Amino acid sequence: MSDAEQGAAEEVVADGEAPSKKKKIIVIAAAVVVLLLVAGGAAYFLGLFGGDGGSGVPQAGGAGEAEVVPQKEVYFYDLPEMTVNLATQGQATYLKVHISLEVANRSVADQIEPFLPRVIDAFQVYMRELRPIDLEGSAGLFRLKEELLRRINVAVYPARVDGVLFKEILIQ
Repeated sequence: MSDAEQGAAEEVVADGEAPSKKKKIIVIAAAVVVLLLVAGGAAYFLGLFGGDGGSGVPQAGGAGEAEVVPQKEVYFYDLPEMTVNLATQGQATYLKVHISLEVANRSVADQIEPFLPRVIDAFQVYMRELRPIDLEGSAGLFRLKEELLRRINVAVYPARVDGVLFKEILIQ
């Protein structure tokens, strides 16, 4: 092989290596950028840059600490325990519930008390039409809770109930 041929072969090898070195540099730079982004995000969520740790709750001890807003006071009014038979075609199935109502204060509970027969009637009429499959899972109980809340607010208007809470629920 002559010197000219050998020089040309070295140039081809050098040209072939140049793109692979550029690719390596690009890949390494991209990896470093991704690593810095991940580290920065982790530092933010850990609160190193004044973040809240991703929890939405202010961290204690900061100079610009947000005030903790106390929960509003509520009053809970217990309804009598109810047992109703569900709409089934075969064996009888019963639903036993013990419900507590969440109201703003004691005076609202006093406004509701005269309407208790109407409230219990509305609840029982609705629950007797339910099937066991209607109460399956958290979605079924959520729908039941929302429908009972709607019905009680209609029955006790102008008073307002803020929430229906299940103290006990049993399907047998």
